[in-house]
Amino acid sequence: MAKLSLDQIELNMSRIFGWMLKDQRVIEREFQFASFSEAMAFVNRVAEIAESTNHHPDITIRSNKVKIALTTHDENGLTGRDFSMAQKINKILMNR
Repeated sequence: MAKLSLDQIELNMSRIFGWMLKDQRVIEREFQFASFSEAMAFVNRVAEIAESTNHHPDITIRSNKVKIALTTHDENGLTGRDFSMAQKINKILMNR
């Protein structure tokens, strides 16, 4: 999948609530949960999606907080796969 232009990135950013753009190469979002157990359940759901789509985010877990960063390493930047994954991750929260 081809690396997106800045215009394409900005358009896609408007479609993913809560995500921030870093260095025009990474999108990230931090999630906070009521407990460590809830945070881990969320991470496990993200892992299932990552495995099924073969697109793996960087995940940082700190107690009840989870930070997810997405980029397409092969392209050294953002592609449609990153924005698709961000939408899927956001849907996990909607379905809790």
